[in-house]
Amino acid sequence: MTTVVVEDENIASRRLASLIRELAPEIQIVGQITSVENGKQWFDKNPLPDLIFLDIQLNDGYGFDILDMLENHPPVIFTTAYNEYAIRGFKYNGLDYLLKPIDKNDLRNALNKYRKTKVNTNEVFDEQKFKKIKNLFHKEYKKRFMIKVGNQFNTFSVEDIAYFKSHEGLIFLHTHSGQQFPIEYSIDQLVEILDPVQFFRINRKFMVSVNAVLEIHSYFNSRLLLKLNPKEDEQVIVSRERTSNFKKWLDL
Repeated sequence: MTTVVVEDENIASRRLASLIRELAPEIQIVGQITSVENGKQWFDKNPLPDLIFLDIQLNDGYGFDILDMLENHPPVIFTTAYNEYAIRGFKYNGLDYLLKPIDKNDLRNALNKYRKTKVNTNEVFDEQKFKKIKNLFHKEYKKRFMIKVGNQFNTFSVEDIAYFKSHEGLIFLHTHSGQQFPIEYSIDQLVEILDPVQFFRINRKFMVSVNAVLEIHSYFNSRLLLKLNPKEDEQVIVSRERTSNFKKWLDL
């Protein structure tokens, strides 16, 4: 059996390849692809492997762009650093996925599932399921907020927004220019409608834009202390359970 690893981070690619060799020595890694362009060239010159490990977001596009060029493609095990909303989508559609950083036991389970699929059927990856998953990552996120200011309404682009803050039962939108306005959304709702590449919920009270993070400091109990721009008088702390994903988010 053969496989290719599509991953643009060199360390992550080498680690995944090492784990595959350890857990599935019967699978030969015939290619390690680092970009959409590299992938298109590789698949144009080589026969299809039996399995593809596919990173969702690459430096020059999406892993889906590689699959789009293939008339048929073999089973895919996705790797992703996306938020929980996307992961729920994977589970709903019954696809194999690995959440970065890849856990050895998760990889073992995914490989076992692939082996069972290989024994039970020779069918290629379900195209309808693939389309549903692809749509998750091309979701249209909210681009503007209409805010009532006095007797009139103003529109703010999401690019104008530095962070959202919960205060005394209300959610306030804070702009990069230092303005703040109450909005009729909960933090949970904002998580669903805003682009997870641009905004991250760091705790129960704050959801921040990547462009608002000015400084990051270590804080006790494995947490992080942020300095935002514009300045926030209250301490802005990344909760311990969100610290790991916050670091991945900033490193996308």
